Amino acid sequence: MSNPTILDPMNTIHGLYRSYQNNSTKPSIVVQAYLDEIERLNPRLGAYQDTWADTALEMAAAADKALASGFAAGPFYGMPYALKDIFHVEGKVTTCGSAAMLDNIASTTATTVQRLAAAGGIILGKTKTVECAFGGWGTNQKMGTPMNPWDMETHRIPGGSSSGTAVAVASGMAPCGMGSDTGGSIRLPAAYCGLVGLKVTAGRLPLHGIMSLSQSLDTPGPIAQTVLDCLIMFDVLDGREGWKIAQDMDNGDGLYAVLNKGVSGLRLGSLADSERQQCSEDMLASYDVALDRLRAMGAEITPFENPVSYGDMADDNGMITAVEAFHNHGRFYKNPDLPMDEDVRIRMLSGEHYHAHDYFRVLQQRKETMAAFGDAMRGFDALVMPSSTSTAPALTNVDQAVSPGYFTRPFNFLEMCGLSLPINLASDGMPTSLQIVGKAHDEAMCLRIGAALEQDLPPIGRPDLS
Repeated sequence: MSNPTILDPMNTIHGLYRSYQNNSTKPSIVVQAYLDEIERLNPRLGAYQDTWADTALEMAAAADKALASGFAAGPFYGMPYALKDIFHVEGKVTTCGSAAMLDNIASTTATTVQRLAAAGGIILGKTKTVECAFGGWGTNQKMGTPMNPWDMETHRIPGGSSSGTAVAVASGMAPCGMGSDTGGSIRLPAAYCGLVGLKVTAGRLPLHGIMSLSQSLDTPGPIAQTVLDCLIMFDVLDGREGWKIAQDMDNGDGLYAVLNKGVSGLRLGSLADSERQQCSEDMLASYDVALDRLRAMGAEITPFENPVSYGDMADDNGMITAVEAFHNHGRFYKNPDLPMDEDVRIRMLSGEHYHAHDYFRVLQQRKETMAAFGDAMRGFDALVMPSSTSTAPALTNVDQAVSPGYFTRPFNFLEMCGLSLPINLASDGMPTSLQIVGKAHDEAMCLRIGAALEQDLPPIGRPDLS
């Protein structure tokens, strides 16, 4: 930072880490700058449910002293971040995006939050979410829908359910943040807000202390400005020690070795013609730009004939979500006196109408589809497709009966991993995004391809917040 008292929205985890190392700034200055941005922008954008200014500044002051004493911290030490309001922090309220849970004091802290804290992370506050994390548009009738910062005139959806985290990062109210993904809830808000979002393999990260939407499908993960930042957060969340992360990053070892491998020689599966028809013209134009770039860098692009349509898998994912969500939260939505979001109520109560044999039939079908998909992917290193079928629509144009997770839900269903990455700006000035899908436990491939594209593509810039 040329002037450490002024926050540059392009600040990244890696950039701040290097700034701490060379003493050009310190955590207390950075945290105060982000809190100032929250005070300036949040009344309009509505990203945060609650901010923890006093606690954040206390932790930043402690980090200042530790760094000044020569403490060899990892790259997340003294790093402010935004936390989706379904992650529990002991003694703090977890609203889960619901006006009915404003007094819901957590008795535990999520394991992922504990790992971020152990690495030196500083929570700026809790960010808004779709009620009970059940929805891909990012809307919330009772608690407010955050405004996508890429259009300051028309209220466009931010994507959900990790809506507030994406808006906070995209607008410079946090350098990074935590989300969760059951059917696209990290990848969709990252895509709509021009960010990078990593959905990890099912079961890779612990779910303890996170509100359950669907136990079979939920995955926590990072939303950040760069592929490298997502990797740093992923490493922390995966339980690796800070000094090991810093050592690997500095030496180009471990997962960091893949960031400069490029894509030459990789075989990537593109959308079949039948699936391309789901996309808007703008999205297809952006997608083809990404494919052309990948080819130019030496990747082989081959149409992937998925054995089951993405639409069918998305529907099956939605059915599992509804059944398990109703089990977890149905009592709230069956009570007409509680102030629940009516859009979510419809989705939630749909889970009551399925029979046990319907649910177990889909679970068995899931195993069969996973096996068939695994066979079809032999010879492919990864799949590439749009993260969403279109850019972020205006809030008034949203059809709540339709999920935007056509291309994201299938990969929760298949227990695979995926990365959303911005490509360019469409004709409406809104970000477009590519989803890179990897086989289970192959996050490294998603990160490798994402890093190659990120280095090759011109940056999309930042939203005009004037």
